[in-house]
Amino acid sequence: MTEAGALEAQVSQQVVTAMKAHDAERTGTLRLIKNALKNKAIEKRAPLTAAEEQQALATMIKQRRDSIEQFTKGNRPELAAKEAAEIVVIEEFLPKALDEAGLQALVAEAVAAQAAGTGQKPTPKDMGTVIKAVQAKLQAAALRAEGRLVSEAVKAALASLALALSLPRRAPAHFARSACPE
Repeated sequence: MTEAGALEAQVSQQVVTAMKAHDAERTGTLRLIKNALKNKAIEKRAPLTAAEEQQALATMIKQRRDSIEQFTKGNRPELAAKEAAEIVVIEEFLPKALDEAGLQALVAEAVAAQAAGTGQKPTPKDMGTVIKAVQAKLQAAALRAEGRLVSEAVKAALASLALALSLPRRAPAHFARSACPE
């Protein structure tokens, strides 16, 4: 998928296969993918790069997740199920999503690298730089994770660090006694 338009060609081929199999739902979703990629290329006025194609598909998934949430609130489970089925088809064309344990490991690496780089443990104020480091590691490894999940994992890791740093220590014995006699 390094050459421009390779994903679009792959989707077109899948559309033909789905049409031959008389799979209307899959055909419809694949056509939506193809149209989204084509619209993005027209908007850019140049062929899309692989990263831009992935971004377009990630946007489609995010839209569908929002729709699922709205349909669930509106008591429309059949429409929510349709959107969930579309997400499954769209995810076929994206790199493998990182699982929770892998994301936690990447966040721990980024926090350790930040601590080594600055010489002190990162605080919640350093959340932005840690998130950028995690996103860079994800991109370098050709993996993906939803931005919200990355943010939550980094926030949790930094909060646990801050909590560990702020745990109350025992006061020295001379402070334990009250200064005012009762």
